[in-house]
Amino acid sequence: MSIIISPSVLSCDFGNIQHDVEMINQSQADWFHIDVMDGVFVPNISFGFPVMAAIKKHATKPLDVHIMIQNPDAYISEFKKHGADILTFHYEASTHVHRTIQAIKAEGMKAGIALNPHTPVNVLSEVIEDLDLVLIMSVNPGFGGQKFIANAINKVKELRALIDAKNPACVLEVDGGVNLETGKQLVHAGANALVAGSFVFNSGNPKETIAALKEIH
Repeated sequence: MSIIISPSVLSCDFGNIQHDVEMINQSQADWFHIDVMDGVFVPNISFGFPVMAAIKKHATKPLDVHIMIQNPDAYISEFKKHGADILTFHYEASTHVHRTIQAIKAEGMKAGIALNPHTPVNVLSEVIEDLDLVLIMSVNPGFGGQKFIANAINKVKELRALIDAKNPACVLEVDGGVNLETGKQLVHAGANALVAGSFVFNSGNPKETIAALKEIH
């Protein structure tokens, strides 16, 4: 199975967002990765519902929405309303993880959990069977363009073992510092979805860069 590529629109040109959305539509990318930050859970603020809705209006591929916010439960229905197809919240931000997963699924979205670099994989052992996706953060969340944290490789291997044992259909996605070199290491460790932001949008030809990521095996 080929790797799912989800370009992070946090790195796109906000002055020309429709152009970049159409580029992703025309590329070999599978999803649009949309990072939503509240300035509380992470030290940055990114776009909210109006921008998300604008992307959805032009996007021809699923919106893979990663919410780095406190109290995710309060906004689940709003994310559905504004176009999220996959909604990934942070384990560290939810008091009742199982309840949050079920609330996302009740809205008709796929449910994902993200783990910060310091959070061990084994916290998911009781909920892995309920998840559609797990997102391993290979940088500390909040900003694009950070250096890849090498221990993410070991976490991917550990998570791959857990997924294979309990929920083989679950997608294993990695976000942070992904390029052709780290992407290959992550895929060999067991990842089957890669988020790439600055590596794609800062390249000379983003469509070709997406195609190169898609060819990793």
